[in-house]
Amino acid sequence: MEFTYPQGLKKALTFSYDDGREFDRRLVEIFNQHGLKGTFHLNSGTLGLHAPNGDFVAPGEVKELYQGHEVAVHTVSHLHPMSSPLSQVSREIAEDRKALEALTGGLVVGMSYPYGCYSDEVVAVAKAQGILYSRTTVATGEFHLPADFLRWHSTCHHGDPRLLDLGKKFLAAPDMGLSLMYVWGHSFEFAWGDSWHIIEDFAALMGGQDHVWYCTNIQLCRYVSAIRAVELSADGKLAYNPTGETLWYESNGQVSTLAPGECKAL
Repeated sequence: MEFTYPQGLKKALTFSYDDGREFDRRLVEIFNQHGLKGTFHLNSGTLGLHAPNGDFVAPGEVKELYQGHEVAVHTVSHLHPMSSPLSQVSREIAEDRKALEALTGGLVVGMSYPYGCYSDEVVAVAKAQGILYSRTTVATGEFHLPADFLRWHSTCHHGDPRLLDLGKKFLAAPDMGLSLMYVWGHSFEFAWGDSWHIIEDFAALMGGQDHVWYCTNIQLCRYVSAIRAVELSADGKLAYNPTGETLWYESNGQVSTLAPGECKAL
């Protein structure tokens, strides 16, 4: 028995974009056009502000703009976690959550570390404030699932010159367990560098693949965390799903599901 992603899929693709500049509007359009899913990490304290190099999205458009995607924490003011008191980091995570939840009407439990900076103490603070995962700026160049969702490293930044080659490698690779391609960045980088073709070409390559699960960061986090929480009998013939996620698995060439709260003979 081997757990899969939903519908028996074994590959997943997710995106993560920070800061909430006006250029997110075009990026969301590109994602929607190709059926891709992204997570957008916002600083609630900068929403609606004007800036010479690109305004920030307005608070009133957050819910509609990011519909079908995920809104996540990036602290209220984009403070530097390593040069701020832990109490301030904790407060800004909590207040950003509250503000974004008020704007979206849903739970906001994901995060990315401002400037990619974190420590064991910052991780502990994020966890204590109800954060389930947080992305770093470390790029692995690999397609592995994270060992620790609160220290979640990506495959690459979209500016990596290997981006298209990594995408092709990911799509062509044989299934070996569950794989994940994770791309991150800032939408303003496309505008400031006149490089929208980078994400347009990548989206065209990666979209519409029937063997890839397109998911937000939190969807991936919750699903994989649920797999890891499954309880198996000593002989491996019984499986109990204690979570709220419907899980998919493959056994003897057949794809089946394990419903929330279900104890099932395999």
